[in-house]
Formats: sequence, C-alpha cells, structure tokens
Amino acid sequence: MAEGVDKPIDMNGSYRHKVDAKGRMSLPAAFRKVLSEDLVVTLSPDDECLYAFEPQAFEDWIVSLFDSKFGGYDPTSKAHVGLRRKLKSRANNVSVDNAGRIGIPAELRQKAGIDKDVVALGNTGYFEIWDAKRFDEQDDDIDLSVLFS
Repeated sequence: MAEGVDKPIDMNGSYRHKVDAKGRMSLPAAFRKVLSEDLVVTLSPDDECLYAFEPQAFEDWIVSLFDSKFGGYDPTSKAHVGLRRKLKSRANNVSVDNAGRIGIPAELRQKAGIDKDVVALGNTGYFEIWDAKRFDEQDDDIDLSVLFS
C-alpha cells in the first residue's frame, strides 16, 4: 500500500470516466496518488459493480470475509476451499499504465453491466467501479437521513 503497510488506503469522492474501445479507464488522479501500479479487480459480492484493491488489501478482504462469517479460514473445509476459489477466480490482476489507466477485462465489464460511462468511487481499502446508469439508479434509492435520525 502506498500509505503504509498496516493502514488501509482511504479513498473518497466519485469520478465519472469513460471506458475506451480497448476496455481501459483512467483512474482518478486522487486515487493514483495513493495507489501502487498493481491492482486486483473483482466483481462485488452482488455483481452490481467492480471492486479494485491493491493486492495485499484484496487478500486482507478475503481473510476478513472468512473471519466475520466463520471465525477464520479452514483449509480442510471443502466449503471454505470452494468459497475462496470462487473469490479468487472472479479476480484479475491489472496494472496501471503510464497514462494512468487500467484495463478492465471484458468478462468483468459484462458481468457488472459496465458499458462506456463509469463512476469510480472511493471506499476504505478499495474503490468501486460502476456503470454510470446503474450507479445513478441505486444512488437515488439511498437515503442518508437514516444515519441522522
């Protein structure tokens, strides 16, 4: 991680970009400042968008999923091995090119419904990549007032 080994990267904001004919999108400059050149892109658990992590953050995310659901990963459990395999098989290693772009594999774009217009938005430890129309639709349904009432 660019900020420190034990500190997750915290990215904020949402940025609209285009995916070019080769499936590449520019990373927001604010994200490029804190990210390394190697990333892991995977489908979100609900397949609605993509998550992009630094490699160690992706591994940490998988560990946290097993910790929160099962108290840890059991390599002797067929179910755990299958779940980990599924998570890893949905992920792709990508590199940031000299122009600050990443290539998003066609299969991931298709499964997440990503066409040309995308929204990249920050989160703690990773960022999300949404099809712009899908993001706008789901974002309209979120009522922040529930946090303050």
